[in-house]
This record gives sequence, structure tokens and C-alpha cells, in this order.
Amino acid sequence: MTTTHHVAPTPAQIAFNRTVGWLADHGVGLAGARTLTVVGRSSGEPRSTPVNPLTVDGRSYLLSPRGNTQWSRNLRAAGECEIRRGRSTTAFVATEVPDADKPVLLRPYLKRWGWEVSAWLPEPVSHRSTDEELLAIAPLIPAFLLTPASRG
Repeated sequence: MTTTHHVAPTPAQIAFNRTVGWLADHGVGLAGARTLTVVGRSSGEPRSTPVNPLTVDGRSYLLSPRGNTQWSRNLRAAGECEIRRGRSTTAFVATEVPDADKPVLLRPYLKRWGWEVSAWLPEPVSHRSTDEELLAIAPLIPAFLLTPASRG
């Protein structure tokens, strides 16, 4: 499931993301932010960025409202990542969510972070949008189920 939607961050957003990432790394999850670390698909080097993990029915998810970002491409290729807040780090296996299953994730995601991400979405939608409206943008929003990686 690859998408062509991508909204590159502005210099101000890059600076803001660095601040949010620094705060998350030091235990302050601004609006629930955490730091995602995933191996770069070309460089093989760890890449980190702030993300907003979503929990639905006890399961963790990552959504990319900016579309097919570098971190979503890397996560798709690597299939695993780490999520950190402060000193706490958890390793996950990532499985891409089918488009048909995304509306039930998009609705709570937009309810919590719509104020932050609405400008990056391919269409003007909100948590009040119909399932059909959310399904229409689903192919453009990468989403991943995060399953804790087993140790050993």
C-alpha cells in the first residue's frame, strides 16, 4: 500500500518537530508525542522523528497524516521500530493496516490531533466526517499496527 500523498514540513514545522522530539526524549510527551526510531531504508542508519501513537481497543497504531513520509517509507521497508518517551523504549513489529480498516483509526486520531494535523490531510476531513469520507482518504494515509516485539 503505497501512497502518493506527501506534505513536506516547512522550516518552522521542522523546528517545532525538533522541539517536540527533544521534549519526548526527555520524558515530556507534548500532546502524547513519542519518538519513533526506524532504520533508514537506504542509509541503514537509525532515523528518529516525533509521532503521535494512537491506542484503539488496547492496540497501538501509527498514522502518517502527512502521507507517504520518509518515516512511513522506512517503517514499511524495515517492518520494525522503537518508540521512546524519556528513558522508556519499546520495540515493535509494524504491520501496515488495510485501507478498509483505516476509518476506525482515523476518527479517534482526528478527534485527538485534528487541530495539529488537519492542514496536512489530502482532503478536509474531521472526526465528524462520514465513514465514506474517511475511506476516500484512507489510501493516502499510511497506518501501521504496532505489536510489541518479543525479546529472545
